[in-house]
Amino acid sequence: MHTTGTGGGGAPVTLRPPRHRVDPRARRWWAVQALLTVSGPLLLTAATLLVLSALLFPGALPWLAPLVAVTLAAPALGYQLAMPAWRYRIHAWEVGEAAVYTTNGWFWQRSRIAPLSRVQTVDTTVGPLQRRYGLATVVVTTASTAGAVKISGLAEDDARRMAERVGRAARYVREDAA
Repeated sequence: MHTTGTGGGGAPVTLRPPRHRVDPRARRWWAVQALLTVSGPLLLTAATLLVLSALLFPGALPWLAPLVAVTLAAPALGYQLAMPAWRYRIHAWEVGEAAVYTTNGWFWQRSRIAPLSRVQTVDTTVGPLQRRYGLATVVVTTASTAGAVKISGLAEDDARRMAERVGRAARYVREDAA
């Protein structure tokens, strides 16, 4: 359970986690992203340092190899292995009668509730890596200074259905409030 803010009477509001998980293929997508942006460059740097040391300064290898392993290789491999599974456990979403509710992140976790009455646009985006895994991101833009609510790692069909549902629900809530 998450506690966020206070209710109308000043009492803490307790939220249960959102019901829907992202698509399991999101773990592979995040792993490839990690390899391209964090783990890959760190491992390439480690390998380059060790090769150059072996060629130019072989006497430095006894102290440089463990240093490179601890500072570059181990964190890169740890991130590559842990982040996708951990992130998958956190990422979830739900569209209720009055709001879109999401949780995301992996190290820093964030919960967002966007009232449907504040929805301005609903977009679906598909990047090249997402397309490779059949995934998409739904971006719900609201009249909030906190920015858009993004739900990444949805199956493309689920993303399309969710965007349509949020759009219909937002129109209904606005018409009902008028």
